[in-house]
Parts: sequence; C-alpha cells; structure tokens
Amino acid sequence: MHPATTAAPYDAEAVARVIAERRHLDGPLMPVLHGVQEALGWVPPEAAGQIAQALNLSRAEVHGVVTYYHHFRQHPVHGPVLQVCRAESCRTVGAEALLQHARAAGGCTVEPVYCLGLCALSPAVMLQGRPHAKVTTQRLDELLAEAAELK
Repeated sequence: MHPATTAAPYDAEAVARVIAERRHLDGPLMPVLHGVQEALGWVPPEAAGQIAQALNLSRAEVHGVVTYYHHFRQHPVHGPVLQVCRAESCRTVGAEALLQHARAAGGCTVEPVYCLGLCALSPAVMLQGRPHAKVTTQRLDELLAEAAELK
C-alpha cells in the first residue's frame, strides 16, 4: 500500500480497523503506526490515545515512538510524498540541488531521508513509495508532473 496522497482528517474508524488488523502481531505498536500512516498519510495526535488503550500502553509510550522515528509524520501531507536521499553518495552527485529544486517547485511534501539504498545509482528519490535513481532536476520535474496527473 502506498502512502495517502493527501492527509485525511483524524478518522477513529480507520484507526480502529488498522488496530484490529494488526494487534495480534508480535510487538504490534510499530505495525499499527505504519498502518495508520498508510491509511491517513500521517499519525494524528488523537490516534495515540486510541492506540494506547487498544494495546494496553500509555499515551506517552505511543507518542514517544511516533516522535522518535523520523519515518512517522506528525503533520498532514500535502500532495505526493517525495523523499530525497541525503546520504553521502547522493549528496556527492547533486542530491542537495534536487532537494532545493523540489522545495521550490512545491506541490508535494518533501522529506529529506538518509539513504534509500540506491547508492550505486545516485542521486535517488522515492516518490509515493516508488524509488527512482540517477535523478536530474529535469527528471524530477517529469516525475512530479506524472504524480500530479494521478491525483
């Protein structure tokens, strides 16, 4: 499942469905949080209490995990989600320029990340959960235009 393209408001029923699907797993908190983000595009603060109660955890435990891991979004996303790799190999061949270009272009949520695992094909980005390698600013514009058309 790919992340939502735009954030949904807090949806207690969607969170309940994710909890029901994943609460049986060993160490269910992380799978539940990933599921909530997949369903809503982010992890709303209101979800912490609902998740905590269902998994017999404190709100502080849930909040601590959400805030510790950079993967979890604490704010709604706007437009497609673009992750730009900032690891050394990507930075060496232009990732910082891609990052600035993406931010200036707008129309998407830009998330700098550390290493997408495509070091031999740098610079790399991930758009809506799909990796792209050897990305130029021109190719990035094309990818963003394609993503905008899919909305």
